[in-house]
Amino acid sequence: MGYRIVDYEDVSLADERPCELRRLGAAAGLENVAINRFRAEPGEQLPLAYHYHEEQEEAFYVLSGTLHVKTPEGTLEAGPDHLITVEPDSPQFAYNPEDADDPVDVIAIGAPAVEGEVHAYDA
Repeated sequence: MGYRIVDYEDVSLADERPCELRRLGAAAGLENVAINRFRAEPGEQLPLAYHYHEEQEEAFYVLSGTLHVKTPEGTLEAGPDHLITVEPDSPQFAYNPEDADDPVDVIAIGAPAVEGEVHAYDA
């Protein structure tokens, strides 16, 4: 059996993102699901690019602020206590717009936790 408690404050910031990212799942030693906490100030984006995943399902649970997700069909918006889900092969780009009044805090969950299967999407 294995159990872990991960304190958000003890997880180092990832340095390759345009916003604050803490990889909670990795800190907990999870291998089959990615769990990340994002905090994006107005004008910041969560991913590095407009993209899609071949295998991974993603879910974005908004803790505070309003998350915007650009898709080929339009932009989705979700406020606190709302969940946006993204199926495999569905292009998306999550961000906090420049004219937002507040930061957006999000828990992002992706499964399976696969490395290197992010594909750029040309809009």
